[in-house]
Amino acid sequence: MLQARLENVQWFSPAGLQTLAYREWGDPDNPHVLICVHGLTRVSNDFHALAQTLGHHVRVIAPDVPGRGRSDWLPNPALYGIPNYVAAMVALLARANGKTVDWLGTSMGGLIGMGYASLQGNPVRRLIVNDVGPTLKLEALQRIGTYVGQPMQFASVDEAVPYIKAISATFGPHTDTQWHQLTSDVMVQKNGAWTFHYDPAIAEPFKQISEEQAAFNEALLWGAWDSITADTLVIRGETSDLLSAETAQAMTERGPKARLIEFKGIGHAPTFMHDDQIAVVQRFILEGKT
Repeated sequence: MLQARLENVQWFSPAGLQTLAYREWGDPDNPHVLICVHGLTRVSNDFHALAQTLGHHVRVIAPDVPGRGRSDWLPNPALYGIPNYVAAMVALLARANGKTVDWLGTSMGGLIGMGYASLQGNPVRRLIVNDVGPTLKLEALQRIGTYVGQPMQFASVDEAVPYIKAISATFGPHTDTQWHQLTSDVMVQKNGAWTFHYDPAIAEPFKQISEEQAAFNEALLWGAWDSITADTLVIRGETSDLLSAETAQAMTERGPKARLIEFKGIGHAPTFMHDDQIAVVQRFILEGKT
């Protein structure tokens, strides 16, 4: 089994220097780097299963996005947004010093990837956007907002598993072992109780979401999408309530004109803990390599 190396790098936020924590699997000298970025309330270890396969071919690097996991919390909730997350990733990519850079982003991680890959001079060769796009269903955002930041506490990780299964049912079928992993990864023990390993303040931006704000964000995201030149793959859960089939199709017709793959029986979002999902990433990232 490939063991993760726990590392960190400093980045400059509007509030000053912050620490970004990350995990790295594979040969530390491998010049081919795959950056894997998690969703809103998740953490870097989400990509452990994928790294067991891809880490034999590329160097897999997965950050804890600011406010999550081992990374610093930001002092102002207004700073939790894509522009600052992109700034943190610039520091991470500079540290990684990869000669070939690919990106896999789930949900929020996909939006960060879109923002990064839209910048002039960015190094992203291939981009995988997992179950997210420029047009996001407001109902899905509001659904997510119902549980993000809630002050939940549990006596043990085992006690938290049913809750994680309930709010993450759209991830699709997983074994009991996988559900335990998905739970333990996002829990931390504080004052004798187990709670979520993120800053509750990341929920604040969701309280500001209105139809007008959603429309403004959508225009910005489509502008970013149309600026992407990387070879791009969009992955969608067949029953996703965040990325509609119509938006996914539009993503194949404009901007980078992405390829599209759907996983049946899954909503928001594929976890890359299953062999068929990992195989899709492996084929796309290693395509053309011998």
